[in-house]
Amino acid sequence: QVQLVESGGGLVQPGGSLRLSCAASGRISMIHAMGWYRQAPGKERELVAITITSGGSTNYADSVKGRFTISRDNAKNTVYLQMNSLKPDDTAVYYCNVVAGGILRTYWGQGTQVTVSS
Repeated sequence: QVQLVESGGGLVQPGGSLRLSCAASGRISMIHAMGWYRQAPGKERELVAITITSGGSTNYADSVKGRFTISRDNAKNTVYLQMNSLKPDDTAVYYCNVVAGGILRTYWGQGTQVTVSS
């Protein structure tokens, strides 16, 4: 069993910054990918950013390119999302996602609210 604990959400003004963290614990075998998704009210959950273990590549949603940066600390099984120049459209619940194990099982965090408003 793998547990994901997220932190760092909150209320921020437009143009501000937040840093989300997600620590994975438990019986963790090979982690294949770590990433962040978000879901705004009335919308489907969408990929924000992901980092792939093999090769170290990262991918971002077009809407956050140049503003958000995903990083990870493999020793701590932790993934971060640095969010700069936040916009009201970034308001959503942000979910950590980890793909791990031989059968590529997907794990989700509980979600953390990010609200961008003046």
